[in-house]
Amino acid sequence: MQSEWLKQDIFRISDDESFLSAATQIYRHQMTHVNAYRKFIELLQLGESAIKHYSEFPFLPITAFRNHMITDQKITPEKYFISSGTTSMSRSRHYIHDTGIYEHSIVSGFEQVFGNPEQYAFLALLPSYLEQGDSSLVYMMNTLMQAGGHPMNGFYLNNHAELRNNIEQLKKQETKIFLVGVTFALLDFFENNRYDDSQLIIVETGGMKGRRKEMIREEVHEILIRASGTEKIHSEYGMTELLSQAWSTGNGVFQTPPWMKVMITDMHNPGRMTENGQTGIINVIDLANVHSCSFITTQDIGRKLSENTFEVLGRMDSSEWRGCNLMVM
Repeated sequence: MQSEWLKQDIFRISDDESFLSAATQIYRHQMTHVNAYRKFIELLQLGESAIKHYSEFPFLPITAFRNHMITDQKITPEKYFISSGTTSMSRSRHYIHDTGIYEHSIVSGFEQVFGNPEQYAFLALLPSYLEQGDSSLVYMMNTLMQAGGHPMNGFYLNNHAELRNNIEQLKKQETKIFLVGVTFALLDFFENNRYDDSQLIIVETGGMKGRRKEMIREEVHEILIRASGTEKIHSEYGMTELLSQAWSTGNGVFQTPPWMKVMITDMHNPGRMTENGQTGIINVIDLANVHSCSFITTQDIGRKLSENTFEVLGRMDSSEWRGCNLMVM
C-alpha cells in the first residue's frame, strides 16, 4: 500500500461507500502487516469476513499503544510521538512512517472548518507539551504555522508578557488570531489578561495536567469567554494515537473530516453501537493511520449527534474501562 494512493484517494472520500471501500483495504493491510492488530483479531476469532458497514470493523483498545508497537512491520518509521503524562505513567507511543500523511491530514482537515491557514497568525500556548517533547500536538501546530506562513506565528511556555504584546500587535494589524492552548495555560493567561473583542479564536485542547483542579467543559468555556471577550470557545479533538483531528467551533460539538468516523458503543456491551443521542464509548476510524491501526476504541465517553458530529462528555474511570475492555494483550 503506497502513501501516494492514500493522499490521492482517501483524502478525497465523499460518501459512505467510498469510505467503506478505503477502510476495507486498510483493514486487510493492517490485519496482514501490523502484528499486534492481527493478534487482537485472532483473539476475537475474526478474519476477512464480509464487512457491510464501517461500524463492523474490530476496534483496538487504545491502551495497546502503551505496551505494544502498533506499526507496519515492513516499513521503518520516520519518527514517533509520545502521549502526555508523568514519568511514572505508561505513555502511548505512535510510530509514524510518513509524516507527509500527517501533515496532509492536519492542513486539509483544518481547511474544511476554518479555511486557508494563510488567513491566521497561529499562537500556541502549550507549556506541558513543549516541556515533554515528541508531541503530536506540537507537530500539528508547527505544521499549521508553516502552512500559514505568518511571521508572528510562535510557541509560548510561560512568557505571558510576550504573548500579550504579540496579541495586541496582531489586533492593531487586524490579523485573525488562532490561539491554541492547553486548558490550564489558557486559564492562567486570561486571569491576568482580559480583552473586550472577538478577534481572537481561542481553541482549548483540554487537560489540567495536574496544575489545576479538574473542571467541566462548560465552566472552563464560561471563564474564558468572560475574560477574552469572544462569543464562544473552540476545541480540538485529537490524540497521540490518531493522525486526524475533529474540530469544534463552539458548544462542544465536534465535526469530523470525511476520512475520519466516530461511533459510540454501549459501555456495558462494546459490540453494540448506540443510536444518535445516546451516551457511550467513543470509537474512531482514522484512515490516515494507514501504517499503524485505523480502528481504535478510546477511553472517552461521548454522544454522536449526526453522521459527522459528536460531543465528548468525559473519560471512563479504570473500573469502567476494565468492564468494557475485550482484550488484555
